[in-house]
Amino acid sequence: MRTREIRAVYDRDTITVYQAYAPQIGRPAAEHGTFVPPFSRNRMTWIKPSFLWLMARSNWGRKPGQETILAVRITRAGWEEALAQAVPTDPDRRVFRSSDEWRRRFAGALVHVQWDPERSLQGRKLEARSIQIGLSRHIIDRYVDDWIRDIEDCTPKVRRIHRTLQEGRTTQARALLPKERAYPLPAPLAHHLGAD
Repeated sequence: MRTREIRAVYDRDTITVYQAYAPQIGRPAAEHGTFVPPFSRNRMTWIKPSFLWLMARSNWGRKPGQETILAVRITRAGWEEALAQAVPTDPDRRVFRSSDEWRRRFAGALVHVQWDPERSLQGRKLEARSIQIGLSRHIIDRYVDDWIRDIEDCTPKVRRIHRTLQEGRTTQARALLPKERAYPLPAPLAHHLGAD
């Protein structure tokens, strides 16, 4: 497995990303198929294509304010538009000539990209990295109004997988996971993101 590789559920036109919200934000989003108030368009929102990374982050939807797990299906065109505008959160020498160049670009970035340790089914950190994309308030309208195709509240599925795991039925829990696979990034975009 490559260290920095986007793994996701996707088809020809869309890719699925995950987010965790309090029920008062998550449930209306699933009902309307996009984000509606009290969702705020005035702050950065983070989207993640790794299901298990979000499970570790949200403690399987049990952390306060993260009880509703959403699977957000967005256009691949929108996803790649975001990636093309992204600047990594660290001065990766494979991407930037100097720390000063990174600081200049990061200061004006509409989108942030962060590579965090991928997680196992049990929540252990893995050597492989998982991508997170931070959409700033300057681009969030594109996400909400143009890129989203539908939103599924997958909280019941999350509870089922977690319960199965707690019962010691690891193989059955793994079978319930979304089937993620390597996302085909064009080479210039991979370099831009510091991906392998």
